[in-house]
Amino acid sequence: QVQLVESGGGLVQAGGSLRLSCAASGSIFSINAMGWYRRAPGKQRELVATITTGGNTNYADSVKGRFTISRGNAKNTVYLQMNSLKPEDTAVYYCNADIHGGLGYNEYWGQGTQVTVSS
Repeated sequence: QVQLVESGGGLVQAGGSLRLSCAASGSIFSINAMGWYRRAPGKQRELVATITTGGNTNYADSVKGRFTISRGNAKNTVYLQMNSLKPEDTAVYYCNADIHGGLGYNEYWGQGTQVTVSS
């Protein structure tokens, strides 16, 4: 059973910083790309940032220059450093990963962590 567990969300004032973490566990052969998505109230889920095993990154235009995605040395963790946070960054943030659990690659999602930015 593969699981993604996020942590690090919370309440922060505008201009502040938060760091989200996500760890994959379970029967894992390999992990391909990992990433972060978010869903704001009343909106569809959107991509925030992704990172490949080779370290190539991709960011939504709205977070470029403020957010940084990275992976841990063990490659089963992914982080999202969020600086200069804005009220419009308020959302539930979800970790996502392409994981090979023995029967090919499948997409997995974490349970989500709430980020609230006050003005």
